[in-house]
Amino acid sequence: MAKKTWKEMSPAARTGTVVIGIAQIALMLAAQRDISRRPAELINGPKAAWRMAALINFIGPMGYFVFGRKRPAAVK
Repeated sequence: MAKKTWKEMSPAARTGTVVIGIAQIALMLAAQRDISRRPAELINGPKAAWRMAALINFIGPMGYFVFGRKRPAAVK
């Protein structure tokens, strides 16, 4: 299957591509902002590692929000 250029894509495919791109960027920015504002003792692991991981498509930011932040009950 050959890749289509932007001009060859249907309007629905173009819209879907733009929506997914916006969602990915918004999720990445939310993760980066949370990492910046959250104290290091409330993050599992080094902040720098989570910053780099948050740059990986959807997987990085979602991984940070699920595994990177400590739960309120776990905070001492």
